[in-house]
Amino acid sequence: MNEDLMTIREMCDTFEVTPRTLRFYEAKELLAPFREGQKRWFTRRDRARLKLILRGKRFGFSLEEIRQLLDLYDLNDHQVTQLSRTHEMGRAHLADLERQRAELDEAVSELNDQLKLVESMLDEVTASRAAE
Repeated sequence: MNEDLMTIREMCDTFEVTPRTLRFYEAKELLAPFREGQKRWFTRRDRARLKLILRGKRFGFSLEEIRQLLDLYDLNDHQVTQLSRTHEMGRAHLADLERQRAELDEAVSELNDQLKLVESMLDEVTASRAAE
């Protein structure tokens, strides 16, 4: 068999995903392996697309956003449109992640302050009970 092709098992092992995940992406038309009987054969293009899918998911992109970006590859404009749109969407996601991080940092700080207050109150109650 052509070494550029991989079985579903090889894809799972290489990318640490389950067969169910690959079939799901296939059903969502994000991957398009060709079939030979019951076997699925994944091409280099499928592997490249899966890398981008997994990276996009890690960065918080929805599957629909990922599909839109992948579909831009086929425009034959040397990927200018795809890269521009990816940059634009990436900037928006980065801004959102930074906003979420700031909110989380604020919540952590507030919780630390509240825990210190509760500890202080506990110390006071414990000290007054010991004095009784």
